Amino acid sequence: MKEEKAFTIRGYRASDRAAVRRLCCETGFLGEPIDPIYEDRELFADFLTTYYTDHEPESSFVIEIGGELRGYLLGCRKPLRNQLYSFYQNICLFARALLRYPRYNQRSRRFILWILMNGWREVPAAPRRTPHFHITLLPDARKVSTTRALFSAYFSYLYRHGERRVYGQIVTFESRRGEKMFERYGFKVLNRARITKYESFHPESVYLSTVIKNLETAEPLTDSVHSRS
Repeated sequence: MKEEKAFTIRGYRASDRAAVRRLCCETGFLGEPIDPIYEDRELFADFLTTYYTDHEPESSFVIEIGGELRGYLLGCRKPLRNQLYSFYQNICLFARALLRYPRYNQRSRRFILWILMNGWREVPAAPRRTPHFHITLLPDARKVSTTRALFSAYFSYLYRHGERRVYGQIVTFESRRGEKMFERYGFKVLNRARITKYESFHPESVYLSTVIKNLETAEPLTDSVHSRS
């Protein structure tokens, strides 16, 4: 059997910012590049990553394989600050998108219209004062061992800071990221909503699911190196 490379879980660093933004865009369309849906990678990455990388970097973690960043967990344990930031950020990003709208292609324009007409309707309810996370992994990092190690680093961090619950909002569909997968890591599904923006591009129904977990223990939080099996 071919021996697989070791992976490293560590805290996010400022030097990871460009790689995180690039990975966000390379996986933004159900694990594939976002470009067929929306061409403006700058605004897409701003929306999904800027708060975490620029305003609460201490709550995020990355996974390296062979010395290359192959996934991340962007976390937030200050939800009220995040909500306030998101309110003003959404206004600014919307204004920038409107200025660029005449230069967008037809698919990008449809994406903007979906955000205006349906995006806010298709986000399932989530706890407002509970820490949360976004997780993105490239195919070679989508293993039980790597995912568990990444979650463990973040959960331990939260627990040591007095947090006892955490939630995430995860895109799920039949062939990838089913809700049962998150039950494996101790999450329970609170609710879910069907996402319509992928209907023209993907044959399966796509959902955004809110999953939540009670934190029961904390493991030592250090940079860790693991061998995969």
